[in-house]
Amino acid sequence: MRFLAIFCVGFGLVSAEPVRLIFDTDMGNDVDDVIALAEIHAFESRGEAKLLAVTITKDNRWAPVFVDLMDTYYGRADVPIGIVKRGKTPDDGNYLRPVAESNRYPHRLTETSDVPDAVALLRETLAAQPDGSVVIVQVGFSTNLARLLDSENGRELAAKKVRLVSMMGGDFRTERISEYNINQDIPAAQKLFREWPGPIVTSAFDIGLSIAYPANNIEADFRYAEHNPLTDAYRAYKPMPYDEPLWDPTAVLYAVRPDAGYFKTSEPGTISVDEKGKTSFAPSPDGKQRYLIVDDMQRARVREAISLLASEPSRR
Repeated sequence: MRFLAIFCVGFGLVSAEPVRLIFDTDMGNDVDDVIALAEIHAFESRGEAKLLAVTITKDNRWAPVFVDLMDTYYGRADVPIGIVKRGKTPDDGNYLRPVAESNRYPHRLTETSDVPDAVALLRETLAAQPDGSVVIVQVGFSTNLARLLDSENGRELAAKKVRLVSMMGGDFRTERISEYNINQDIPAAQKLFREWPGPIVTSAFDIGLSIAYPANNIEADFRYAEHNPLTDAYRAYKPMPYDEPLWDPTAVLYAVRPDAGYFKTSEPGTISVDEKGKTSFAPSPDGKQRYLIVDDMQRARVREAISLLASEPSRR
């Protein structure tokens, strides 16, 4: 019998086997995606995760450039990047282009680069991994994963290789909203929840809304470097100071440390999406879908953990 060593890193018990991650993001629409990617790089530097690929659901030419400069800044310029074709939200947003054009951060991609199709990269990446080993962190729209399901043998590939989708999306409160990541591509979200063959755990809108990244952390925690792409993006996104809700980083934290006590989960069940993009949850003993639950004590721990990880210096 093979035993994995267990040791304590940061705030939770961590397996010695790094979590194999694919990060599926709408980088550029909100700045919490940047915090989430910095968090992933910190996890990899600590030996807790391995970033296999980044796939982008924002159809903007600057999004892969920004992801590339982030990966390069953290010493991982070889991470494959793919982008959605004919996707949603093609606008530049507030921080992608200014940070990319600042000439502060090296990168191999340019805005005219021929970046691979996200679904092709997903298929290639999954096929190369051991069965049941991959966690997909989806913090953008469901476009790429829905298209994966529609591709040849895509459903079988997902069932064979992916052990969990940890996503940010939806709203399960009494007064539900049509949450942005869901309503930007409603047919894709409907397909994902209806047809994805494995477990899905979602960090809904209210989770991140209740756990904000303090603006003073931007001023205090990054003094070790004159410039950092996270702080540059944060300042470009909105006039300072503001506290950014940690929507996407909570999905990353659960993906890598699901058993560290940061969150509780709902009972198992199924999630559905209506024609307006509102999500609902139906409990079922055989269901493979859950959503995160957090109390006040856990919120404090989550905020501290994400703040420490996102501000961790590059080890390049």
